[in-house]
Amino acid sequence: MNEPGPSSEFRTTQWTRVLQARGDSPEAKAALSDLCAAYYGPVFAFIRRAACNEDTARDLTQEFFARLLARPALDKVDPLRGHFRSFLHGAVKHFLADMRDHDQRVKRGADQPHESIDAGTDTSPGLQLPDANATSPEREFDRNWAHTVLERSLAALAEEHKVVGKIEHFDALKPWLTGDIENHSQADAAHQLGLNEGAVKVAIHRLRRRFRELVKTEIGRTLKDPAQVADELSCLLAALGGGV
Repeated sequence: MNEPGPSSEFRTTQWTRVLQARGDSPEAKAALSDLCAAYYGPVFAFIRRAACNEDTARDLTQEFFARLLARPALDKVDPLRGHFRSFLHGAVKHFLADMRDHDQRVKRGADQPHESIDAGTDTSPGLQLPDANATSPEREFDRNWAHTVLERSLAALAEEHKVVGKIEHFDALKPWLTGDIENHSQADAAHQLGLNEGAVKVAIHRLRRRFRELVKTEIGRTLKDPAQVADELSCLLAALGGGV
């Protein structure tokens, strides 16, 4: 059985390309745009915690990325500590603070009306007092970031199997990656794939190993130095509260 082959070499990461050019070159801008598109979800989830409704959150998220991509935003980023996750998290926090300041100026009559992140209505009370039992926005951002990494890695693994004509093999064994095995058994998977159970156990082990490699590769795309992958993976696992 031919399995998709791993690639152990970290190519120049997208975040590295961004930092090297500090956002000036078309390549750097394209790399930043790709990263922003890939990690839209964590930013939206973070902003949704502050916005009065989902539509406002989507508008603010679009505005955040439009501003980020339209002007240099990397002058103060330290390349030696260049985690895209940290940069994006800090940038969106500053953006929300700026928007709150803008809202306050609007209320004082110093500007034109703008989409507010804290104005309430009878049916939408705006910003709420934080629930002491709720997950903090920072932890929610990291949790959504971690899920995005896993989803993109899973999609990459599926594509690898599709390319070599093994997508049915991947679909049969995918539950052992996602944990959705309540209604699946290795015996059933073996029967479906025409294998014995021993071969299925080996295939699941290889699939999990390749998945971990792809998770590390996906993490590496957002770092300056591949040596930082282990630390970032630890953060991802902590955000998930478990293992990959």
